[in-house]
Amino acid sequence: MSMKLVILGLLMEKESHPYEIKQTMMEREMHHYIKMRDGSLYYAIEQLKKNDYIETVETVKDSSRPDRTIYRISPSGKLLFQELLLQQFQEKSPVYYPMVTALMFSGYGDQGRIYEIIVKKIEEQKLKNRKMKDLYEEHIPIVPRGVLHMMYCSYEHGLTQLRWLERLAKDAKEGRLSEEGLPLDEQA
Repeated sequence: MSMKLVILGLLMEKESHPYEIKQTMMEREMHHYIKMRDGSLYYAIEQLKKNDYIETVETVKDSSRPDRTIYRISPSGKLLFQELLLQQFQEKSPVYYPMVTALMFSGYGDQGRIYEIIVKKIEEQKLKNRKMKDLYEEHIPIVPRGVLHMMYCSYEHGLTQLRWLERLAKDAKEGRLSEEGLPLDEQA
């Protein structure tokens, strides 16, 4: 997801300063959906400001803290937001899952060790699923439905991932990763 789209979208919700934007992204656990790096956030804000897509509302001065510049989205920023939003909806990007490369050759590996790794991944996935479900439920009263769909999508993907890992663990435990000739659903 485009960092510029996220910034403009959050500014559509309300005027904010960069640290507040970062906090909102963290509260909504957007790191599950986009690559988040501090530098990319501040760089994108500078680029949006330079191109007049966002404008300064005020700069809050406090002797004990650095100045905080509060931004709002400009009319041209609203047009860019619409363009980026529609582009993002149309985006077709492949999903890369690093474990799949190893899985192609798993029949030649130590299936006991592979099983141990998968069991650990199952526990991690269960924890992530609980966290995503809690995050979704916490945000029901405070975010638009589009955000809820995004959060629930991540949760549902996690449930699917968990089922897949459990099926994979069963095969690894039984030493079946090199077998040929049977569909997975017949092995269950």
